Amino acid sequence: MNARFSGLIIVLALLLIVASNSLYVVKETEKAVKLRFGELIEEDIPPGLHIKAPLMHEIRKFDARILTLDTPTESFFTAERKRLLVDSYVKWRIFDVGAYYRATGGDEAVSQNRLSTRVNGGLRNQFGTRTLHEVVSGKRDELMQEILNDLNSTVQGTLGIEVIDVRVKRIDLPEEVSEQVYRRMTAEREKEARELRAKGLEQAEKIRADADRQKVILEADAYKESEQLRGQGDAQATAVYAGAYQKDPEFFSFTRSLSAYEKSFSNKGDILLVDPDNDFFRYLDNQSGK
Repeated sequence: MNARFSGLIIVLALLLIVASNSLYVVKETEKAVKLRFGELIEEDIPPGLHIKAPLMHEIRKFDARILTLDTPTESFFTAERKRLLVDSYVKWRIFDVGAYYRATGGDEAVSQNRLSTRVNGGLRNQFGTRTLHEVVSGKRDELMQEILNDLNSTVQGTLGIEVIDVRVKRIDLPEEVSEQVYRRMTAEREKEARELRAKGLEQAEKIRADADRQKVILEADAYKESEQLRGQGDAQATAVYAGAYQKDPEFFSFTRSLSAYEKSFSNKGDILLVDPDNDFFRYLDNQSGK
């Protein structure tokens, strides 16, 4: 009885071992190929549970997610023969798992090394046809798109890789030329500042001249209006005086004489030399003015 039970356990263990070596699972985040004695016989196995022949078949699985490759800093020359230190990175994933396995043997380090070489070559070619301004700011997006297109046209067929994105993280100038470039940039900014100041002064002079012109016009208009008002006032005063004179000429003469006396003797130190028989004193000699 014990021997039969032990034999059953052994059989079950053997069946478990065979099943574990015959079944395998491919996840959604993986790509897999099947090898038979090292020979590739099935590419791009779909996700799920599958069966294989123990000892005969080997399953190789690879990460199917988007991976990041940080390329080492490289030195490139622009169309102006200016050397730049460029730090970049690449987003990539397996596009054709069969081609990927045949090209790299499934070694991710080998694939990244070959991809890095192609990225550096693409950057070198693109930087070599552009100026410093274009690669730094002017046409950065266009440069990255052209590199992406060139890479995918080659690595998809040769390495089975799809490049999702290529980005330049940093562009530096070598230390021996940084100071020279900074001085030139400073000179350009100073020139631009002088031009802006000159334009500002020119506009200020125009505004000041226009303000002076408007001031002269306003003063002239105000003087003209004041003279017109003064003339109207004098005319009205003359009319009032004339009306008063016509109503009572004697009273008008009297009030005018009083006003003249007040103005003539306003200061105690004033001295007036006039003939006593002069008409000026007629109201002082006679209250009737005769």
